[in-house]
Amino acid sequence: MDQQKQPSRSVQARILALLLLAYIFNFLDRQILGILAGPIMSDLKLNDAQFGAIGGLAFALLYSVLGVPLAMLADRTSRSRVIAGALAVWSAFTALCGTAASFGQLFLFRLGVGIGEAGGVAPAYALIADYFPPARRARALAIFSLGIPLGLAGGTLIGAYLAAWIDWRAAFLTMGVAGLVLAPIMLLFVRDLPRAKPAPDEQVPLSRAFPIIARKPTFWLMAAAASCSSLAGYGLALWTPSVLERSFGFGLIERGQFLASIFLIGGTAGVFAGGWLADRLGQADRRWYARLPAIAWLITAPTFAVGLLVPDPWVAWPLLLIPNALNILWLGPVTTAVQHLVSRPMRSTASASFLLINNLIGLGIGPTLIGGLSVLFKDRFGTEALRYAAVSVVGFYLVAALLMLLAIKRLRQDWVEEDSA
Repeated sequence: MDQQKQPSRSVQARILALLLLAYIFNFLDRQILGILAGPIMSDLKLNDAQFGAIGGLAFALLYSVLGVPLAMLADRTSRSRVIAGALAVWSAFTALCGTAASFGQLFLFRLGVGIGEAGGVAPAYALIADYFPPARRARALAIFSLGIPLGLAGGTLIGAYLAAWIDWRAAFLTMGVAGLVLAPIMLLFVRDLPRAKPAPDEQVPLSRAFPIIARKPTFWLMAAAASCSSLAGYGLALWTPSVLERSFGFGLIERGQFLASIFLIGGTAGVFAGGWLADRLGQADRRWYARLPAIAWLITAPTFAVGLLVPDPWVAWPLLLIPNALNILWLGPVTTAVQHLVSRPMRSTASASFLLINNLIGLGIGPTLIGGLSVLFKDRFGTEALRYAAVSVVGFYLVAALLMLLAIKRLRQDWVEEDSA
C-alpha cells in the first residue's frame, strides 16, 4: 500500500472496530452451542456423537468449502459487501437454530450458519491488510482476532443467562436478531479502499493462484500446524462446558461464568501478545512468525491436560487460563505470514485456502472426534468419559508445534515483501 495514500488512523480504527464487532458475532454464534449443550441434548434427545456432529461437521462442511469461492468473489468485487452479506446470512440461520425440533433440523440450520460465516473471515483479513501497513499489520490482525476470545466469552455468558432465564431457544433467537441489526451498519460504514483494476496479465484466477501458494512448503506446514491446533481448540471449546457439568457438577450459570472469565482474560491476552510480539520480533527476523506459535503450543499441551484432570475446579481455573491464552497466540503471526506468501491481488484467496484446510480439519474433526471418543469411552469411564475424551486431543498441540518448527527454516525464503506484492 502506498504510504502517501494510507487512510488516517481514525478511519483505520473505525474499520477495525466494525470488523472486530462482526467477528465477535461470528464466535458468539459458534460458542453459544457449546454452553447450551445440556439443555439442547436433553430437549432433542441427542447423544454425544450426534451433538459433536452438529457442533463440528455440520458447521465445517460448507463453511470450509465455500470460503474459497466467496473470497474470490470478494477479491473481484467488494470485500466489505461480501462481509455484510455473510453476517446477515449466518445471523438468520442462528435465529433459525432456536426453532429446531430435531437432530436433522438443527444439523441443517448449522449448515446454514456455516454458509454465512464462510464469507466473513478471509475478506476481512484482506481488508485489514489493505488498510494497515506491514509494520502494524500483525497487531491489527491480532486485534481483529480478539473477536475469538470476546465472542467465546460473550457466547458462553450470554447463552448461559438467556437459557437460565428463558430457554435455549431464546438464546439463539436473540443472537441471530442482533446480528441482523448489525449487518446494514457494516454495509453503510465499512468500505473497500480504491483498487486499481488489474491488467489482464495481472489477474490471477484460482487455477493459477492456488498452485502458486501450493508450491510453497511453508504454506502446507503452517496450514497443517494450525489445523492440528484448531482440531484440539474447537473441540475443547465446544465440549469443556459439558466437562464442567459432568465432572465438576457446575450448573449452567456457574460454567458460563467460569469459562467466560477464562476466555476473556486468557484469550485476549494471548491474541494480543501474539500480534505485538510478531510485529516486534518479526520485523528483524521473519522466522519469529512461526517460532512464536511453536513455543506457545509446546506449553499449551501439558497445561491443558493437567487443567482438565485436576479434581478441584478452582485449581483447574488458573491451569486452564494458561493454555487458553497460548493456544490462540498463533492467530496474529500466522495469518500475517499467510498474507505474505503471495502478492496483494491473491490475499483473500490465500487466506481462504489456508482457512479451508484449517477449518475442514479443525472444525470438522475436533468436536466430532471428542463426541465420538466420549461414546467409545463410556463403558470404561462412565460419567468421566467426556473428560478423558477431551484430554485425548491435547496431544495435537504437540504435533502442531513440531510442524511449525519445521516451517521456520523455509519462512524467510517463501516470504513476499510488501514492495514486491
